[in-house]
Amino acid sequence: MIYALRHRTTYSYEEPVTFARCVLRLAPRDAATQTVLANAIAVTPRPSQTRDGTGPFGEKTRTVVIDRPHTTLVIEANSRVDVHAPPSPDPAGSAAWETVRAQSYETRDLGPEGPASYLYPTRRTPDAPPITAYARQSFAAGRPILEAAAELMGRIHADFTYDPEATTVSTPAVEAFEARHGVCQDFAHVMISGLRGLGLPAAYVSGYLRTLPPPGKPRLAGADATHAWVQVWCGPAAGWIGLDPTNAILVENDHIVLAVGRDYSDVAPIDGIILAPGVQTLKVEVDVIPEDPAPARLRQAGLVGFVGGGGG
Repeated sequence: MIYALRHRTTYSYEEPVTFARCVLRLAPRDAATQTVLANAIAVTPRPSQTRDGTGPFGEKTRTVVIDRPHTTLVIEANSRVDVHAPPSPDPAGSAAWETVRAQSYETRDLGPEGPASYLYPTRRTPDAPPITAYARQSFAAGRPILEAAAELMGRIHADFTYDPEATTVSTPAVEAFEARHGVCQDFAHVMISGLRGLGLPAAYVSGYLRTLPPPGKPRLAGADATHAWVQVWCGPAAGWIGLDPTNAILVENDHIVLAVGRDYSDVAPIDGIILAPGVQTLKVEVDVIPEDPAPARLRQAGLVGFVGGGGG
């Protein structure tokens, strides 16, 4: 499935901002499950400095500096991504979770695709005995890891209430767990904290989720949103498997990965500093639009010389 993505962020300031330095993580991730066909990022006002790089977990970054006074900052990313995730594996056929735990601690792969970086607590996903005890209920001795993780995902979905007013972007996992309320970021942080408490590698994924309008209703421009879910390392053979506790589903072709890290702090789409008094307001508009995949696949196969349109 090919998706056209539009992610537009508008900051409006009460007083002019004289200096801003932002790190943007708005280029989708190239991975085994998806291919980035195009990506373009526009910043207004035009930055005086721009530097592209790669973060510690393989995420593509763009650092921009704006050093002229402005009262509005607009950052828009437009991308086209071909998502080709394989069908979800049979959860009952995965390795026993204790085996995977042992393998993760024995690994010599210290890169962004290896399990080592995702084993240990972070400030947002701390070692929290109550969360570990909650997770442990799904992990009976010898149980297949994906089967156990899927049950944990379903329990979080059933036990927690999706409530955008209950938490903020800085709410720690323990607080969200105690409240049993939150948003996708909180559900992911709680699940990650519980899995790591059991010694299992778990990563935080930021990205987008294809949504469908209600029957008979038009799709509203800008009505989609960024999303967050979890990847669990299921051993060297199975690798990383995505689980979405907000929706209680295994990740397939409706999820588009933006970045992967230990928690939200590693993958925030935009962060940075500004110099200005007064308050700011934030508006985020996201569009996730499925495209007909045939033209791109025909081009790749060399069956047509030209197909109108394009991304980026």
